[in-house]
Amino acid sequence: MSDFPFDAVLFDCDGVLVDSEPITNRVLTEMLGELGWHLSVEEAMRIFVGKMVKDDAPLIEARTGFAITPEWLTQFRARRNAALDSELQAIDGAADAVRALKQTLNGRIAVASGADRVKVELQLAKAGILDCFEGRIFSGHEMPRSKPFPDVYLAAAAALGVDPKRCAVVEDTVTGATAGVAAGATVFGYCPSQLGHSSATALHGAGVVHVFRDMAELPGLLAGWVRA
Repeated sequence: MSDFPFDAVLFDCDGVLVDSEPITNRVLTEMLGELGWHLSVEEAMRIFVGKMVKDDAPLIEARTGFAITPEWLTQFRARRNAALDSELQAIDGAADAVRALKQTLNGRIAVASGADRVKVELQLAKAGILDCFEGRIFSGHEMPRSKPFPDVYLAAAAALGVDPKRCAVVEDTVTGATAGVAAGATVFGYCPSQLGHSSATALHGAGVVHVFRDMAELPGLLAGWVRA
């Protein structure tokens, strides 16, 4: 589709393609509770969503007195992955949107996630779209810096052979949106209605050009976008 306004679409994974954050943060609250820091899942999501747990190790140590070790992180990921494997659901409309955009862009789509590769691949497989992103999965864990820095989005654009300024990024967090904006991309914010006005306002504040509520809207939204 020669008149499509973007050369590639780069997706975040958690909260955009799969509804993983409540599951991941429930496991995290359980493990933090074992260390003496008792949080609700909602509180944990406000603190940790969009970031790597290891990047918040100083905060966890300050609240618990426990220094986060590689062994603790390995245990967290194992418990998290087991919960995701048994409970994870795709975001409504995400699979159809991904497949439509892959066809429109002749395969120039990618996942650029702050999560580790094992988690991303597990989640894409559970959502039935791992095949859509084969060879085009990028993890912040494998970059010099993870989100909110732009490294993972720059790597994805480079691998696709596309100028980041010609990319649309789909994000659901301020941390991720900040990374997309820093990469020079046009960032669209997915914010389902249950998250409310404040979440949409925060995304706009991070530089998102448009907030949308339903993943089924995405292909049409991008196709009709008038670039500045």
